[in-house]
Amino acid sequence: MDKLLKIYKALSDKNRLRILKMLEVRPMCVCELTRVLGITQSSTSEHLKFLKDAGLIKDKKNGYFVDYYLARDTKDRVVKPQFKVIAAVLKDKPAILKDSKKAAVINRNKICKP
Repeated sequence: MDKLLKIYKALSDKNRLRILKMLEVRPMCVCELTRVLGITQSSTSEHLKFLKDAGLIKDKKNGYFVDYYLARDTKDRVVKPQFKVIAAVLKDKPAILKDSKKAAVINRNKICKP
């Protein structure tokens, strides 16, 4: 039950849901997510930590950057179904569509400072 509570708490914030939807488009770094969300980098990092602790995302070092991506390959029987629910429920929301368009074209080399 603790795992389920942790996941639902992670999914109870609109910015965390926005992050998950952007990560459906492609892996992204903190500065890219921050730019699209329009919040501080520290807030974005806190959201990412929350999602990672719930098992919904993973990260991987990519040179100077850390890329965050959906944990689609999880074997966790509580986490895995959440991706289908999120995809189905949020697919046509205007704010989500706008974020997805930005996520597809944002260029870390132009906005992130190494």
